[in-house]
Amino acid sequence: MANTAGYHVAVVGATGAVGQQMVQTLENRNFPIKKLTLLSSSRSAGKKMAFKGEEITVQEAVPESFEGVDIALFSAGGSVSKKFAPEAVKRGAIVIDNTSAFRMEKDVPLVVPEVNEEDIKKHNGIIANPNCSTIQMVVALEPIRKQFGLKRVIVSTYQAVSGSGAAAVRELNEQTKTLLEGGYYEPQVLPVKGDKKHFQIAFNAIPQIDVFTENGFTFEEMKMINETKKIMHMPELKVSATCVRIPVATGHSESVYFETEKEGVTVKHIQEVLEPAPGVVLEDKPEEQIYPMAINAVGKYDTFVGRIRKDPDESNGFHMWVVSDNLLKGAAWNSVQIAESLIKLGLI
Repeated sequence: MANTAGYHVAVVGATGAVGQQMVQTLENRNFPIKKLTLLSSSRSAGKKMAFKGEEITVQEAVPESFEGVDIALFSAGGSVSKKFAPEAVKRGAIVIDNTSAFRMEKDVPLVVPEVNEEDIKKHNGIIANPNCSTIQMVVALEPIRKQFGLKRVIVSTYQAVSGSGAAAVRELNEQTKTLLEGGYYEPQVLPVKGDKKHFQIAFNAIPQIDVFTENGFTFEEMKMINETKKIMHMPELKVSATCVRIPVATGHSESVYFETEKEGVTVKHIQEVLEPAPGVVLEDKPEEQIYPMAINAVGKYDTFVGRIRKDPDESNGFHMWVVSDNLLKGAAWNSVQIAESLIKLGLI
């Protein structure tokens, strides 16, 4: 039943890149809030953040922080989610978790509202927000799957450094400036802070996001593969991914190849199903050089799709270019959107 007085919302990891966007998105969407609690590690506790013209002091997250909370948005890393999400649920909160901690657990819905909103109804206290690169891809693929079926997906990503956090953006900016001035800047963050080696991101493309698994794919690539199948309820779907970090601050881009089940599909058919699709903006006029670009997606909630073309050799094969703001649709906005769906479906 809708709560006209508003909800007590907590944001865990409020001072991080995604946490800040979550707070901003709650304000921009005029989400019905009666109380906002901002939580972080002890390191960031005491900081002040603005919300609707007021200053809120960030508190250290402890189990008791979740007393009386209705909705808890988590974006502070998997270990924090594993520690505190069950505590929040125990105290009656619904957790929307933006880490990979619970995504592949059987009884945790993995939700992109444009694709599988109904799965929210099956939650047991925790709803998982998918990986940023997965979210934008399934938003673009779902209308196609519904109309023409899907057999295979091969994606190559061109991912922004903000996906690795604020420190990676700082490193990109400082490294670029230092190198342009003829200096040397020791890489410390990318590709993965905790990995053995670090590489220059300025003027480079790094074909590693997250650490490698035994099969030669990275965890990021495996997330895209497994999450896509789960969200679309298609364990049989053939999915493969190559994830690359590029020197862009915000906005993930993807080259997506897909094969339809239905025969005789044309580019025009694909455009016609994408044009009215929820969360999709079609930008596909190559003759006018109109196509999605990361820089134009920044600050927007939508997923932008263009460069749709038929594969020259595969009759059911198509290529498209998919772009979205990884901090918004890829994280903060999708989380708030799930919270809006909870209200819409009368689940809170």
